Amino acid sequence: MPAAIEEATRVLKSNNFKITKQRTAMLEFLVNTATKRFVEVTSIDNFMRQTFPKMSHNTIYRNISEFANLGIVERQVQGDRASVKFQCDFQHEHHHHFICSNCGKVIELKDCPLSEEITSQLDGCKVTGHLFQIYGLCPQCASLTNN
Repeated sequence: MPAAIEEATRVLKSNNFKITKQRTAMLEFLVNTATKRFVEVTSIDNFMRQTFPKMSHNTIYRNISEFANLGIVERQVQGDRASVKFQCDFQHEHHHHFICSNCGKVIELKDCPLSEEITSQLDGCKVTGHLFQIYGLCPQCASLTNN
């Protein structure tokens, strides 16, 4: 079993979730398809329904939501399309992304742009979370547009 799946399984177990064959299959799908880019939730739903035809959509979406709440996946919503990416670094969960607008490749950013300069403008507010994403072209896609 790959280390990423072992770590995700450990997170599930430590939060009193059973390790079912369905959850394991979903983790394997995420590790194989959603570590370098966000994958639409409908793709996960389609895979799971093909693999486990009697599994309900509600169960699939509930598991994705639970994975997100536990930090196993990261969620992204653009318009009416929801997608997730497998959390590959459980030691440093808080991070941000550059996302290639052409191929969907994700590059994780090491630094957080939320500064004291910004939070000082929020007098009396308690910041409980934030998202920061940069969109553009990755080096491979950018080189295609230069030719």
